[in-house]
Amino acid sequence: MPLLALENLQVSYGGIKAVKGIDVTVEQGELVCLIGANGAGKTTTLKAITGLIHPAGGRVVYGGEDISGRKTFEIARKGLALVPEGRGVFPQLTIEENLLMGAYSRDDKPQVAADVDRVFGLFARLKERRGQTAGTLSGGEQQMLAIGRAMMSRPKLLLLDEPSMGLAPLMVEKIFEVIRGIAAEGVTMLLVEQNARLALEASHRGYVLEGGLVTLSGEARSLLGNPQVRQAYLGE
Repeated sequence: MPLLALENLQVSYGGIKAVKGIDVTVEQGELVCLIGANGAGKTTTLKAITGLIHPAGGRVVYGGEDISGRKTFEIARKGLALVPEGRGVFPQLTIEENLLMGAYSRDDKPQVAADVDRVFGLFARLKERRGQTAGTLSGGEQQMLAIGRAMMSRPKLLLLDEPSMGLAPLMVEKIFEVIRGIAAEGVTMLLVEQNARLALEASHRGYVLEGGLVTLSGEARSLLGNPQVRQAYLGE
């Protein structure tokens, strides 16, 4: 049984169908990516999984349980963590305080402290600035912090929405290096990303979304070699 299964998922904004009935699965320990152009329905899909939008049809099944229409905080308590598009850090709080906000539902203080150290091991740049307020960080540093904060909840499923957006190429490389490292630890991930090449190179499997529909899916390696994907998303 997959950890996450979207079954004929449909999402509407008013009268407009943004997601038109998609089937997506994520197995335990997999890194799966959703790629596609702006407006394809990628972010909307993540919002439906996390309860930020209620599906108009179909089901979101997580760990064998239908969580469609559940409240966001209930879904988060089940071990789903979202790194949102635009990062969403708390600008007035320090780096360390932001990380501790990610562990708000935990009461195992020694393990929380160990996880803060683990995040600082992943992101040495954050460790150097641990007392600095998040609003003074660069976009790339805020992205590191957003990923670190999500990791503080010890998620069973980590959802990443456009982690490379607006970042300099060197910072994008660093972020994807960390994503691959987290995946190597066995954390299950669903990645939404416009940089199709980087997403597919990091992933086990991928889905191509166009106009709210899955038009292609398969092993990431085979999608990288697919002429349609190469022409539409890899600039070839």
